[in-house]
Amino acid sequence: MPEYNLVDEAWLTLRPVGAGPPRGVGLAEALLDAHAFEGVVVEFSTQLPAVMRQVLLPVFGDALGVPSGRAEWAERFSRGRLSDGEAERLRRYLDEHRDRFDLFSEVAPFGQAAGLRTAKDETKGSAALVATAASGNNVPLFASRTDADPLELTPAQAVHWLLHTLCWDTAAIKTGAAGDPQVKAGKTTGNPTGPLGQLGVVMPVGRTLYETLLLNLPWTPASQVGEPQWKRPPAGPGWEPRYAEGLLDLWTWQGRRIRLIPQAGAGGPKVTRVVVCAGDRLEAIPASEPHTTWNLGQPAKKAGGAKSAVGERRPRRHTPGKAAWRGLEALLAPARESNGKFETSALLEQFNALLEAGTLEETYPLQVQTFGIVYGTQSSVVEDVLHDAVPLPLPALRDGGEVHDLLLEVADQAEKLAWTVNNLSADLRRAVGADPVPWDKGQRPGELLLHVLDPLVRRLLAGVQRAGSDEAVLARGRLAWEQVAWQAARSVAEPLFDAAPADAFRGREVQQAGKGTRTSVYSLGAAESNFRRQLAFILPRQADVLRAAAAARRETETRATEDGSTLGAGI
Repeated sequence: MPEYNLVDEAWLTLRPVGAGPPRGVGLAEALLDAHAFEGVVVEFSTQLPAVMRQVLLPVFGDALGVPSGRAEWAERFSRGRLSDGEAERLRRYLDEHRDRFDLFSEVAPFGQAAGLRTAKDETKGSAALVATAASGNNVPLFASRTDADPLELTPAQAVHWLLHTLCWDTAAIKTGAAGDPQVKAGKTTGNPTGPLGQLGVVMPVGRTLYETLLLNLPWTPASQVGEPQWKRPPAGPGWEPRYAEGLLDLWTWQGRRIRLIPQAGAGGPKVTRVVVCAGDRLEAIPASEPHTTWNLGQPAKKAGGAKSAVGERRPRRHTPGKAAWRGLEALLAPARESNGKFETSALLEQFNALLEAGTLEETYPLQVQTFGIVYGTQSSVVEDVLHDAVPLPLPALRDGGEVHDLLLEVADQAEKLAWTVNNLSADLRRAVGADPVPWDKGQRPGELLLHVLDPLVRRLLAGVQRAGSDEAVLARGRLAWEQVAWQAARSVAEPLFDAAPADAFRGREVQQAGKGTRTSVYSLGAAESNFRRQLAFILPRQADVLRAAAAARRETETRATEDGSTLGAGI
């Protein structure tokens, strides 16, 4: 078997700080010089949280310790890089566990089960690991290759797709492994998706890879840290349903049993065949999961009829087609023990405490990246991949603060403007006897408006991040937002008015369904009046500016008329 050790081989691609092209490095260099790199470059967006959780974060945390509290975290963050002692500890750690990072080891290959085979020694093409490649039922639209075409993966590519499969693999039936006592008829059924497939992943990103690693380390008591998979006995063909035994066990969860089969080639080994079987099943997403926000259900009833203070906590999934800023109500939900609908992630809650203590500055350029996969047909195929990144002003994490309220209001205004434009379209269609566009069919103008508003909201977020808590700057930014949002809504609405036929002026009477008889009149004039009224209600500051400008114009016109009358009388 060829040797390909992740400690030294250049399987990671990192962007240097400042300038220069991305370059390949091994695990040791990536962590020892983490302060010199901006971040990790991946081929496919959802590979990033897989690489971070399966390798970089657990090695960093296990070798140097996961901070147990704010003071320890703050001391490490303020340094901006590893101390000499930490660098030496990291080198010793990688030397000690070096054999477990060999990708093609015959005894304990990294992230795999040595000698994994099926009863009939069947293998699959390496496309079984690649979410974007045609494989079995997973056939992407307009795919340029078929399942029969060989797909050669370099060892570096194979590592990334191996980690991606452990985190995001599809559900349903998996080929049974020889020696697995739970195999029935050569197959294993009831497999869930990979653990990240059950989340809407939220990952904070800092200015350097070193800062990003620390920003993703939640304060954790020593008893809840656990061990990564390379400290556990090598995986065999058998698996079990169990709970995660600490943070590092959760991050390095072996949700599948996999074996990469390398073949010698002119340019080095290539992976063209693999074995993918069932792996350990996570009994429940622990409440300590740091990379997701949460939905809170209705509080459960206790014995005697009383209700618990907190509703059921479930990971919040990202919505396809919805930008990350449209989910600010969950990102900024402040208290993890609240009676609200959402809870923020443990990491974002931690940043609020760091901000209050002065460890993080208000203007720190925190970026939040979101990741998700949309599965179809009983989660057996990948239908869509979700990824977004937005700047997140740290003062927004203060519940009830000026920045917090501003950002929630902006997100709410954008949604209401989209609803108002959709309502305008529906009123104009009714005015000519047509039905409104169904919410789940066709292109609705509200979606176009949200697309127009998207760069404006991102620009606002970046501006607020630079402003910190400067109230004067925030007030100007809030008004500027309402001005451009008003213009954007008008720009999307104008074509709807222009396209209205002459019949829309006369309008139509429409009998409303429900109890009794109620008739509404829909016309272009009524639709425009309602649209203007809604704009003024949603964007009150801009409405006040326009009213003041109109009043000033009227006053000027009145004075001009009076002056003209006086001049005429004098003549």
